[in-house]
Amino acid sequence: MITVHHLNDSRSQRVLWLLEELGLPYEVKRYQRDAKTRLAPPELKAIHPLGKSPVLDDGDVRVAETGAIIEYLLETHPGSGLRPEAGTEAGRRFTYWLHYAEGSAMTPLLLKLIFGVIPDRVPFLARGVARGISKAMNAHMIDPQIAAHTALWEAELTRSAWFAGDAFSAADIMMSFPIEAGGSRVAYGPDKPRLKAFLQTIHARPAYKRALERGGPYSYA
Repeated sequence: MITVHHLNDSRSQRVLWLLEELGLPYEVKRYQRDAKTRLAPPELKAIHPLGKSPVLDDGDVRVAETGAIIEYLLETHPGSGLRPEAGTEAGRRFTYWLHYAEGSAMTPLLLKLIFGVIPDRVPFLARGVARGISKAMNAHMIDPQIAAHTALWEAELTRSAWFAGDAFSAADIMMSFPIEAGGSRVAYGPDKPRLKAFLQTIHARPAYKRALERGGPYSYA
């Protein structure tokens, strides 16, 4: 039996979604973030040295990192139609977006989150300075990067309905988290109609809804 070590409001929601799309039986072991720090609980360090989620157990096999888990599930359960054929244009796009989602996309979003909480985490007398630094970092470095990335996503969805082509794939599952997180950091306006439509479409998928039921509250949906 597959077991997913699942942290609320995290990347691991995508693993539950993929398992639902594949129609595989699985168990969920839930972990809750600290209400104040938003950090994962120490219990996760017993599962993985970094104390991060997701981690998937499949019998004697343990896999960490969302992209690696998705590749593992697609390799061990072929024929799902969720991975385009290797060597094709769709296959190359699939590989790019699968790795880009955690490689390039999440860095500015994580920085946005960190600099957003810094002013509240420093001593009171230093908060004014911290707010000034955070504001400058957002204005001159972080926000322009997020704008560039979201423009790339919008442009890609102009090429085709999905990130790897005309068919839904696991690349769309991988891209769901940065797009959801991006929408929570910087609301998508009228210049991002395809991103807004993408979110509406994936949130309406039956497998996505079932994954939410299994995973519990998920702020980004």
